[in-house]
Order: sequence, then C-alpha cells, then structure tokens
Amino acid sequence: MASFSIPLSGLAASSEALDIISNNLANLNTVGFKDQTANFQDLFYQNFGSDGAGDSIQVGAGTSIGSVSSNFSNGTLESTGISSNAAITGNGFFVTQQGNGELQYTRAGDFSVNSSGELVTSGGQTVMGYPAVNGVVNQGAALSTLQVGQGAVNPPSATSTMQQTTNLNAAATVGTTYSTPQIVYDSLGEPHTLTFNYTMSAANTWSYQVTLPAADTGGTGAPTVLASGNLNFNSSGDLTSPVGSIPVSITGLADGAANVGAAWSLTTPSGTSLITQVALASATTTSNQNGYFGGTLQNYTIMQDGTIDGQFTNGQTQAIGQVALASFANDQGLQLVGGDSYQSTLASGAAVVGVANSGGLGTLTGASVELSNVDISTEFTNLIVVQRGFEADSRVVTTFDSVGQSTINLQASPGN
Repeated sequence: MASFSIPLSGLAASSEALDIISNNLANLNTVGFKDQTANFQDLFYQNFGSDGAGDSIQVGAGTSIGSVSSNFSNGTLESTGISSNAAITGNGFFVTQQGNGELQYTRAGDFSVNSSGELVTSGGQTVMGYPAVNGVVNQGAALSTLQVGQGAVNPPSATSTMQQTTNLNAAATVGTTYSTPQIVYDSLGEPHTLTFNYTMSAANTWSYQVTLPAADTGGTGAPTVLASGNLNFNSSGDLTSPVGSIPVSITGLADGAANVGAAWSLTTPSGTSLITQVALASATTTSNQNGYFGGTLQNYTIMQDGTIDGQFTNGQTQAIGQVALASFANDQGLQLVGGDSYQSTLASGAAVVGVANSGGLGTLTGASVELSNVDISTEFTNLIVVQRGFEADSRVVTTFDSVGQSTINLQASPGN
C-alpha cells in the first residue's frame, strides 16, 4: 500500500538526516572536520490521468536523501605552539600518502613526526611536499615525504666575504699600530683567526697586513701574510683607495680544507666607507663574515607559503622543504574515506597540486590547527526540524495503520 510507503520513506530519510546531524555534533571537536548537510528530494510521481482542464493528476511516492553536501568554509584557527602543526586558511587540502602509495587529501593539520623524522598525520599517513637541497626548494621535483627530524644537517660554508667597521685614529703619530681579529671559516667548518694589522705611515696613510697563524697551514714561526698594502684617506677621513674590496686568499690549510678566497669589503653597498680615519681612538665596532660551521636541526617553522624553515645549531636558518597543497574543480565530488581524509573521484576531478599563496590556494599558519566548522546552534536547530518531520511521518504511519485496521474490521463484521 502506497499509503504506508510514502510516510515510511519520510521516516527513512529523516533517520538518515538525523545520522548526519549526529555525526556533525560528534565531530564538533575534530580537527579539520567539515560540516555536512542532508538535502531531501521528492520521489517518482504516479500519473493518474488528467483533470477537466487537461492538467496531469500526479501523486508523489515519498522522499529520500538526494545528496549530502559538505561545507568547506574555514574553521577557526587555534594556536597549538607545536612546530609540526599547520592550518589552511582559504582553498586547498594537504596531500598525504598511505603506506600503499595511494594519495589522499585532508584539512586536518595536527601533524606529528614519526620515528623516521617524517611529517605524518594523526593516522600515520606521510605528509607530502617538495624537497630542498642546500636550502633551495625544487617545486619541479616529484612530491616526496618531508623530513623534519633532528638528524637534518646544515653543512659548513667557507667564508667568501668579510667586513669590519673600523676607525683609525687620525691624531696618532707615525708608527702607531692597531690590530683587530677576524674569525673566518674554511670548507670543513673549521674556524681560523685572521689578524688585521694597521700602521700609520704618514698623514692620511696607513699600511695594512692581514695575517694567519703559521700553525693553521702546518708551519711554525711568524704568521703568514695573506694580504698587504696601503690605505689612503681624504681630509674628511673617508677611504679613497683602494676601493671596493681586497682579495684575501688562504691556501694549504693543515686540516685539508679547500683554499679560502674571501673578499674584504671596504665599503657598504651604497659606497659608504667602512674604514675611516678621524680623531677618535682606533677601534673596530662591528665585524662580519658569511662563513659558518656545520650544524644540526634544532627547530623548524612552517611559513605562510608552506616553506619549512629549519633553525640549526650553528645559528643558520635554511629551508628544508615545502608543504604541498592540492585543489579540485569540484570539492563536493570528493569521497570521504574517514580519518578526516578524502579521495579524488571523477566528479571532483584530478588534484591540481601546488604550494600555498599561489594558484588560488590559501595560506598556511604554522603551529596552529583548523578546528571543525560545525556550528552547534545551527545543528540543534536542524535537529529540531528533522525531529518534527520524523514525528509527523510517524503520526501518518499510525493514522494509516488505524485506517487499515478499521477497514479490516469492517470487512470482517457479520453481514458483510
């Protein structure tokens, strides 16, 4: 009897809608969860002819859940202070990989680090991105796992430039000397102390020598002279010659490192003299060079574009990878597979993989997670509406049952 099937279809659809609401509320505190909504549709209509005006006489066959749509709007961001966590604001999904190599997608950024030093989801899937070599991310490379373990190493770098901000006392007498040290590094990360020796040879003229201890090159005795010459100043105390920089070469190092070729910069990029001669005590106020010893990963930060900047024990900061994001032509076509993960389908289209802050993809916030976007007040409102629909359909079933029972009793009565 269609009279029963119609309200029963309403009961079934309402029950499914209640399941969806219940699931939303159950995942109120699930990181990255996206709220879902049940969309009802009417069922096939039976045509019983037409009326006097020629209009069709149709009776519906009930209702069902026509679709379940996901709300992909942003959830609230919550700072966790955990370096491995990341939250997406805007479009995009993190790309993850199952143990069998299958790619999945998620908004849940409550990542951690496994025993192999890889960035992984709470379900153990590896987070995919682009590798970095010597601090340079290669976005043209194939997606790979992201290594953020403490075993990452920042190799040493030999000094190639150095500079000092030094004043030589214009009031000094001829023959006055002033010396200042400068540490540089070779290709193995070994430090070497250079000594800059200045001697006033005439008014507005100082001679210089850059020396290295003889032991650094396996020798003994007097220091090795690496560079020498004269510095000439004008009446304002500015260096007039030489200009630009002075090459300083270290060869034959005892530790077996490669030769060091460092440029001693005499001026700033704007042309201001770094070495001056005014009537103040000779002194070096700053001393800089770009070499460093090797270091191991101490901490890391996920930047807005997904770059993972590693902070190393040698004070250097260097990119160690970049988190990849994926977008789809139709987010609603994604298939939920549990664990806050999605799979691409023909309806969603293939994943378009890129990085945050480009190609229409959103930005990342490190040390944070995106919370569920379920709104509890909306869900309780929907719950009341669906519950009333369920109760109404139940009342119709009860009514049809009473009518049917009365009909049966009428047929069974004596005299019929």
